[in-house]
Amino acid sequence: MANIEKRQSPTGKTTYRVKVRLKGYPPQSATFERLTDARKWEQHTESTIREGRHFKTNIAKKHTLNQLLDRYISDVMQKKTQSSKFIQNQTHQLNWWKEKIGNYLLSDVTASLIVEYRDKLLIDKKASYSTSNRYLAALSHAFTKATKEWGWLEYNPVMKIERLKEPRGRVRFLSDSEREKLLKACKENSNPYLYMVVVLALSTGARKMEIMNLKWSDLDFQRSVITLYETKNGEIRLLPLSGLALTLIQQHSKNRNPNAKFLFPSHNNKKPMDLHSPWTKALEEAEIEDFRFHDLRHSAASYLAMNGASLAEIAEVLGHKTLQMVKRYSHLSEAHTASVVEKMNNKIFG
Repeated sequence: MANIEKRQSPTGKTTYRVKVRLKGYPPQSATFERLTDARKWEQHTESTIREGRHFKTNIAKKHTLNQLLDRYISDVMQKKTQSSKFIQNQTHQLNWWKEKIGNYLLSDVTASLIVEYRDKLLIDKKASYSTSNRYLAALSHAFTKATKEWGWLEYNPVMKIERLKEPRGRVRFLSDSEREKLLKACKENSNPYLYMVVVLALSTGARKMEIMNLKWSDLDFQRSVITLYETKNGEIRLLPLSGLALTLIQQHSKNRNPNAKFLFPSHNNKKPMDLHSPWTKALEEAEIEDFRFHDLRHSAASYLAMNGASLAEIAEVLGHKTLQMVKRYSHLSEAHTASVVEKMNNKIFG
């Protein structure tokens, strides 16, 4: 928003003071003798601010995006506590930006330039909107660091870019009959661990990576909990063990291989077993289609919702920091929500 104020000095000289205010940027002002010059400056200043070309510091002209991302990868990425897969994915995303626009000076990396290559990502790599948003998020983290802590930039240009609307997350969960057939197929499978792994996934909502990387030292039978040290978001999480899952793990511990540190070890006991083939075979035996291992996690969350758990409780069990990821299960907890409202009404109105 711009404003031009006409001023007259005691000597009768007329000047025009221009003020440009845009949300998120410091106000700019200048004074001119001619109204036409004032209007030109107003239009030019407002345009360059919107395009990200106005606040070009000397430092932004001395560094390239390559230098920014190299420093971010070496100094910041190495200290992140997220899973190795998360760090690997984000490093890959940042290297893509380096390849495409890494040679640009930071002063020339505008929102419009980033959008141009974001769109190339969608077309050339056939990336989904979700993937595109992840690439932008990785770049934004680096720019934020350079802006707030290194002083290389006045502001983060990615913050001006609107994220693409992502489709609602998939919710594929096992029906009661599918669950019975799958568990039967897993139990009859030649692999000794498959049944236990699937029961653990359904009862805790843990990810495949979290379950397969479990070590005996992660178990606390006294408290009936598993401590997950390697999680997607890098935060330690507790998995309560109860019912069939606890019974199976207790039985498994009695026959454990003393040389194996993993709960579900491979033949050489040095790494977790690969359950891809047994899992695929069990799905075929149970005649279940369009179902991935990760959908066991969706199943656990869906069962929690249908049995009265709130979205906050589901988020805590699954290890999500916000409720956004678990809103996909909200329609499954309608009966629970209705009962909560009914109890409240009965309480206050009698």
